[in-house]
Amino acid sequence: MNRPARLAVGVVSAGRVGAVLGAALARAGHTVAAVSGVSRASVQRAEDLLPGVPLLPPDDVVTRADLVLLALPDDALAGMVRGLAAAGALRPGQIVVHTCGAHGVEVLRPAVEHGALPLALHPVMTFTGRAEDLERITTCCFGVTAANADETAWSVGEALVVEMGAEPVRVPEAARPLYHTALAHGANHLVTLVAEASDLLRRAGVGDPERMLGPLLSAALDNALRHGDRALTGPVARGDAGTVLAHLRVLADHAPDLLPAYRALAARTASRAEQAGLLRADLAPDVTAALERRPGEEGS
Repeated sequence: MNRPARLAVGVVSAGRVGAVLGAALARAGHTVAAVSGVSRASVQRAEDLLPGVPLLPPDDVVTRADLVLLALPDDALAGMVRGLAAAGALRPGQIVVHTCGAHGVEVLRPAVEHGALPLALHPVMTFTGRAEDLERITTCCFGVTAANADETAWSVGEALVVEMGAEPVRVPEAARPLYHTALAHGANHLVTLVAEASDLLRRAGVGDPERMLGPLLSAALDNALRHGDRALTGPVARGDAGTVLAHLRVLADHAPDLLPAYRALAARTASRAEQAGLLRADLAPDVTAALERRPGEEGS
């Protein structure tokens, strides 16, 4: 894999991702020429992770850069690219990279029309915007997307990711929506699930729910990644319909807003457990019936 030439990098903007990736590129030997940031938090991140780098408006950042790093929210990206193109900030030969998971390179078409090389480099990692994220990068993958037939662009994207210490994984343009859905479903909903489990434990009088959940959830995640559906345990996979009913009753009494999520996830668990041969076929109907009952129907 060819090593990219030393590049002047412009970071738009110094959010949690942009500041960290800018610092990672600097660590790889590139020069961060300028960075944009408006909020107090962004300015502070720029000072902490990119010390001495000029803080400039986005169009000025881009005009100074060989490699433009657009670290923006998904919905803000297209408008920024159009604005930079209309302002004449882009030029032929620039590499224009965005970090959004939901988009491929089509969103960068205005930059391509100005002669830029488009890349999507999405780090599959959650960021805090602090220095420890630089080490987290070395354990993660990046979803890399380039124009389908442009092998040079694919190679440049992969080389940049390797330089930052991460692992590149090619994701075709057409697959980006499904790719990003998978990641959001896993990571974002996991946070919601853990937070709600912690809330329930607090209501149960557990003073330090995170301490209780940490070893359990870490083991569950490790087992799931290693063994898939075979890692399923608990009352649904065992076919303990009575315990499932007890869960529904206690949620109805103490956290009724969690009932729909519990039912939906338990139903998916039952389906996957049955397909994996964990939930016995003769017990599956009882679990399904329990999940379909509503409060007050237990005795019917």
